[in-house]
Amino acid sequence: MPEQAGDEAREADEQFRGKCEDCFGLCCVAPSFPASADFAITKEAGKPCPNLAAEFRCTIHSSLNARGFRGCVAYDCFGAGQKVSQLAFGGRSGRDAPETAERMFETFRFVRHLHEMLIPLTVGATLEAAEPLRRRLNALREDIDRLTRAGADEILAADLLDYRRRTNSLLLLLACELTRADGTRKISRRGVDLSNTDLSHADLRRVDFTNASLHGARLTYADLRGANLTGADLTQADLTGADLTGAIFDATTADRAI
Repeated sequence: MPEQAGDEAREADEQFRGKCEDCFGLCCVAPSFPASADFAITKEAGKPCPNLAAEFRCTIHSSLNARGFRGCVAYDCFGAGQKVSQLAFGGRSGRDAPETAERMFETFRFVRHLHEMLIPLTVGATLEAAEPLRRRLNALREDIDRLTRAGADEILAADLLDYRRRTNSLLLLLACELTRADGTRKISRRGVDLSNTDLSHADLRRVDFTNASLHGARLTYADLRGANLTGADLTQADLTGADLTGAIFDATTADRAI
């Protein structure tokens, strides 16, 4: 397992690394940024950076920091750029097909969000402690990965918020497994949006859910002993059979749970 996990981690690193040679400079066109300590100029979304060359290369790449573009150095598309350029739009740039440019930028932003979810799902599934969740982690990872390889219409029609919630739910469960494996229990999910997620039968002992949104969450038979639910939104959450022994929560909030 450790050797296989190492191979999968290396594959993940390669998959989520930007390949500028296969991209149409989307990170230099799609985002907007204001003049600041990180950007020497103000650029509107959808407008090419003046430093972007005709062949989609940065003309000041080797001196970005010195010229006041630290934000460009820190930015990472997580491999979304080449996937959108080559798969969703079949290798045709917005210059070749101007009518697709705005849709390409929108798709790029969407796929980048999806890749942000894919990274922890992919790496997390390789961990030894993830065994109880590996099937679910891989199933969601494969679902999201398939979507990122689809056409622009299918990508943009997908429910990004639902994918985010499902990912957050699984990563929370994974964090619980990891902390249980090393004998500690110091998990903070303060302010996290876990609305409508399935956390049934989950081990959530002493997790800090302060001000988190658990609206409509399924917490049936979850172990919430000692959990901090202060300020948490439990509206329409299903707590049937949940163990709330020693849990801290606002009575008015708990009254709204199913």
